[in-house]
Amino acid sequence: MLLAAGLVVGCQSRFNELPTYSDERHLLQVVVETPAGTNRVLHYDAATNDFKPEQRAGVDRLISFLPYPANAGFVPSTKLPASPRHPAGQPLPALVLAESLPAGTVLEVLPVGLVTLDRAGELEPVVLAVPARPSQRILPVTSWRELRQQYPAAQEVLRLWLLRSAEHGEVRVVGWRDERAAEQQIRQVQQKSD
Repeated sequence: MLLAAGLVVGCQSRFNELPTYSDERHLLQVVVETPAGTNRVLHYDAATNDFKPEQRAGVDRLISFLPYPANAGFVPSTKLPASPRHPAGQPLPALVLAESLPAGTVLEVLPVGLVTLDRAGELEPVVLAVPARPSQRILPVTSWRELRQQYPAAQEVLRLWLLRSAEHGEVRVVGWRDERAAEQQIRQVQQKSD
């Protein structure tokens, strides 16, 4: 058994097939792939149900600018439309503003915003979230408005990191929206079996 942030997940559970919302409290869930504070990019491999380093030209990909400022992961049981970069689609990405959490952590979160990226001509929404449990939050906010009012530099830090973490010119930040837009995006790409 894997004990992750207070949730028990059986060894046979597939992270991408977990429910989008927790059964007990009906809160959004995020699966952490890359912990905050690391430069090594990890991604979930559904075929092996494991977290592996992303590779480019056979070499583990490292972020050369700054380590991840948030835990990067995905919303389970969601799927973005297919694209040339992701022909089978991909789960909805998420950034959880919290202390570093190990890959494979399943965490109940509150969406606080949505950032839309342009990755080499493809639009990619990314949910911004904080842990649902107040004791796990490093920022005591629960909305986009609170985040912008109480931590005005957070948006700029995330913007700079998103731009610098990709290959030069590969990513552009298109826009920022609130938690209502994030919830709407989640429901649009949520798999119907959930």
